[in-house]
Amino acid sequence: MKRVTRNKILIWVILLGLANFAIYTFFYWYFQGDARNGFICDGEYYLRGHFLRIREGIASAPVSRSVWIYSYIHSISIWPTIGSMLVSMFILARPHIMATIKSDSMVTGKGFVNVCISLVVLVTLVSTSVFVVNLCQALNASAAGNNFGM
Repeated sequence: MKRVTRNKILIWVILLGLANFAIYTFFYWYFQGDARNGFICDGEYYLRGHFLRIREGIASAPVSRSVWIYSYIHSISIWPTIGSMLVSMFILARPHIMATIKSDSMVTGKGFVNVCISLVVLVTLVSTSVFVVNLCQALNASAAGNNFGM
């Protein structure tokens, strides 16, 4: 793939990531929180937003199950969004990083970029997995009639 084509794709990944983050932020504000910070109690679904009203957060009025699930899934999507944006930025910045780090240093510029990308991918995978597991636990607890997240 030509470098120009690759760079255009990477820039689109960054722009789409920014759009996803902006949409998430809008809905966090609109619903006054998200499901990841919220809870399920007696079959009712609540969102909670920290720092929007008070530091500890206040639960929203009950929302529909579909809004709660959408909110949780959108919270999950933030991790791969941030990861893909950071990887794209590291790839775009790689020539500058390689030129900045001297060849006689302990780590080459290419090695530094590869380590950073690997760490971003690892943290993204772990964080996304934790959020997915928490969503499954919440839905299973809800189906069993238990309260979750209180």
